[in-house]
Amino acid sequence: MRYSPIAGAVALLFANSIIHANAAPLQIDFGPYCGPEATAALTLKAPPDSIKGKVGFAVASLTFPYGVALKNRTEEAAKKYFPHMELQVGDGRNDASIQSAVVDNFIVRGVNVLIINAVEKDALAPAVKRAVSAGIKVIEIDRTVSTPVLTTIKANDLDLGLNAGKELVSVLGGKGNVVELQGSPSASPTIDRHKGFMQAIADSPGIKLIASEHADYDQAKGLQVMEDLLQRFPKGQIDALFTHADVMTFGALQAIKAAGRQEIKVFSIDGQEAAFQAIIKGEIVSTTVYPVVAPMDVVAAAKALAGESMPNFIKLESPTVTKENVQKFLGTTY
Repeated sequence: MRYSPIAGAVALLFANSIIHANAAPLQIDFGPYCGPEATAALTLKAPPDSIKGKVGFAVASLTFPYGVALKNRTEEAAKKYFPHMELQVGDGRNDASIQSAVVDNFIVRGVNVLIINAVEKDALAPAVKRAVSAGIKVIEIDRTVSTPVLTTIKANDLDLGLNAGKELVSVLGGKGNVVELQGSPSASPTIDRHKGFMQAIADSPGIKLIASEHADYDQAKGLQVMEDLLQRFPKGQIDALFTHADVMTFGALQAIKAAGRQEIKVFSIDGQEAAFQAIIKGEIVSTTVYPVVAPMDVVAAAKALAGESMPNFIKLESPTVTKENVQKFLGTTY
């Protein structure tokens, strides 16, 4: 029987189409903090090399370790998984007006999708509304904005405050004086982490919150505020410190060590690798992990470009890490 080049080409094309149709969904490593429901919600159906379009990523600030980790991992994921996606990154510099200008610049550039890690939930709402009105699909990560968006991807900050607070209550045996270092006043994580913490201690009247101050997610300010608190409350008057972020915790630890006040038990949030090491050294009791929302953010952008649906909220895991389980989490954050 003679071989027909045309027939062979058709057969090969048909075989390739069958392989493509039956190909498994893109396998992406979402890390240990993206549970089964979140992974299912973020599973991309379209072939990764078919994803085309402009994505603008407005980061709250690159002065914070978390912001740097977000930017780097988002760029790495876009390059690794989506060769035809055009990702642009803008730094909000922890200033709502600057980040609003970043969003407006993305609108002018004609991005198809906006990923936003908002400086403040209310102040960024007008800029996000302008993006939505321009037909841009908006994905908020880490922090929320006071206006409807396509989807939100983050750990639940209420849960973080609640989980950290429960650990504090347990370790203190339901009794003790506590001081709190909050983040930036208008940031959604600050509001919800404080609210969750207050829920955790509500049923323990022996736990007294004797002071709560803002340190704006800044290490130097964490040091300064803690120094002031240590002067206001002499030795024996503070049993525990609860902070909204490891970066402030590190500043507070400097003040605690300098004052010789290591009797104060420290409970933190974020789960930086440096915090895990501080747990191993016995410098802090626990940190509740707030995962870096990458590559989840860039996969959600790919799904948006492909016109694939997603739930309004995609919740990530937020485990509390202590000396008992810290080995399990080493190397999983930033």
